[in-house]
Amino acid sequence: MRAFTYERPDNVAAAMQAAIQPGASFIAGGTNLLDLMKIDVEQPTHLVDISRLPLREVTETPDGGLRIGALVSNTDLAADQRVRQRYPVLAMALLNGASGQLRNQATTAGNLLQRTRCPYFYDVAMPCNKRQPGSGCSALTGFNRMHAILGASQACIAVHPSDMAVAMAALHAEIELQTPAGLSRKMPIAELHRLPGQNPERDTTLARGELITAVILPPPPAGRQTYRKVRDRASFAFALVSVAAIVDAGGGKIRDARLALGGVAHKPWVPKEAERELAGAPAEAGSYEAAARSALREAQTYTHNEFKVPLAERLLARTLGELATGG
Repeated sequence: MRAFTYERPDNVAAAMQAAIQPGASFIAGGTNLLDLMKIDVEQPTHLVDISRLPLREVTETPDGGLRIGALVSNTDLAADQRVRQRYPVLAMALLNGASGQLRNQATTAGNLLQRTRCPYFYDVAMPCNKRQPGSGCSALTGFNRMHAILGASQACIAVHPSDMAVAMAALHAEIELQTPAGLSRKMPIAELHRLPGQNPERDTTLARGELITAVILPPPPAGRQTYRKVRDRASFAFALVSVAAIVDAGGGKIRDARLALGGVAHKPWVPKEAERELAGAPAEAGSYEAAARSALREAQTYTHNEFKVPLAERLLARTLGELATGG
């Protein structure tokens, strides 16, 4: 591990000031950053420990939503009765992530900002455009079973690993940010993560030094919610494909559907066309299957991940059917 300096401010203003210097990185739970530092993928010269900041509360918003502090642990968020009762898709996604020990340490903001688990990103002996821009993407011709089938580029086919982010995308959450200039701003979570394009080293749209202070959930949407995750083993494994779905149905019709897919792209993938097709469609198998095909229509596969397309289609269609019929 390379040498670095360290400080632990006790207020947001001091944290923002500390993060201005070159080479600075925020750290809270450290469940991802410390691992990357140990293998020389991340090389911060100054760590700003934000674990003392007053960002550990889940509070009600005036419109009936929730404001989740950036440092709320994954365990505490999943156990919050308001989340379990009003946003079950989020509770399920959290409980499907990592292990109990990691959830105890991992934070809400850190979960959103974790980096890909692509093995070539982690292997400093292999070319990786995300780790070393311009060096190439080893996954294109390597072992790419876990990799993207939507929104990828020739520069990178890595996927975003978060389960929580997929659920929050389906819930239309907002991110609350503090800028180095001392200003606050918000953005839809759909605008937080980037597709790789020609700059896969940039995971998010955050400006340098910006700090996530909270995630805002809007009032609970109508309908039933669920999170489904297909993985190689029952726990402590990243998604091959996952689905966060919220379906409002009745009278034999689908009134509204919100969808997000995980394990298939560089960010949580929201299939807008499929959502539009479902609105007003009959609550029957043909509608679910058509929407699933629409969601995967632009998929591009590689040598080892062709199976992800039928897997995602079947998972999405089955999930829609369960929710629309009260399963």
